[in-house]
Amino acid sequence: MRAVKALAVIMGVLIVVGFTALIVIIVGRVTHPAGEVKSATAKPTQPFTAPPMELPAGARIEALAAGPDRLVLHVAMPDGEGQLIVVDLATGRRLGIIPVHIAP
Repeated sequence: MRAVKALAVIMGVLIVVGFTALIVIIVGRVTHPAGEVKSATAKPTQPFTAPPMELPAGARIEALAAGPDRLVLHVAMPDGEGQLIVVDLATGRRLGIIPVHIAP
């Protein structure tokens, strides 16, 4: 009978500890989402002025995708071809152009 009582007390304590840990984890994730974690050594971003990005007349931006430090623009050119323009988000500098040829 003592063993059953001791086992019940131990299991009750484990349930309370587990429930408390679960609440702490949930509160931690709500207050600090994974995407917002900042490093103590990370430098704050400084504003920059980049030269304007010139596109030919008739060109249009079809889509864009952003990563942590790059921006990729899909530009439809007036001649029907396309380009992927890669831009550095820290400086605003154009890093390169990837031609996109549409097969007939």
